[in-house]
Amino acid sequence: MNPILSCHDIIVDFDGFKALQGVNLDVHHGEIRFLIGPNGAGKTTLLDVICGKTKAADGKVMFQGVDLTKRREHEIVRHGIARKFQNPSVFTELTVFENMELSIKQNRNLFSVMKAKLTADEKDEITAMLERTDLLDRAYDPAGLLSHGQKQWLEIGMQLLQKPEVLLLDEPIAGMTGAEREKTGLFIQEIAEKCAVLIVEHDMDFVRNFAEQVTVMHEGKILCEGSMEEVQQNELVAEVYLGREAKVC
Repeated sequence: MNPILSCHDIIVDFDGFKALQGVNLDVHHGEIRFLIGPNGAGKTTLLDVICGKTKAADGKVMFQGVDLTKRREHEIVRHGIARKFQNPSVFTELTVFENMELSIKQNRNLFSVMKAKLTADEKDEITAMLERTDLLDRAYDPAGLLSHGQKQWLEIGMQLLQKPEVLLLDEPIAGMTGAEREKTGLFIQEIAEKCAVLIVEHDMDFVRNFAEQVTVMHEGKILCEGSMEEVQQNELVAEVYLGREAKVC
């Protein structure tokens, strides 16, 4: 099966510092793939390149046969790649429903966004997403009153309303309670039924519980890839990720 998203020999150079050194990565439809590795390994930088926030010095990002390398961020979103950053980015003074309403209107121009009324189908879409994110009973509360975990779910829901085919998540469970982490993992599994999910994560328990494929990065390069079990048994990963005598556990 052909990958839906491919990174080919990606190089990112920050004034002589090569944050990414020839990275190759394939993501397939419906896959849950985690990017793990020490701080500074290049994980978030790779997401930045895929979504257009950072431009590669060399290499290509291909999405369903389309070269995204020189596309702008909003163009990449329209092609079908959504990105959620580590910290929730919601309009705290607007209601939960209004946040989702803005998201569903993003493909319209500014004048249309200000004037357009939601259609019955769009209202149904938002209601269904509120149910999926367990926020239906908070629909008309200001988003600023939500817990940290609920804000994360709101933003994921906002991204899903764009109907992406690839969803990029940067540390989605940071700051969550144990129950919220479990709920988020189950939500990601549900999302992957229709959308590939690429996740940067440091919590190994979460990775172990919900990863289908794991890519380990180190110093801007791909160290190894495979199932969590395969990664755990890789001696080089244990050496560079957790210390010479440690195991990924």
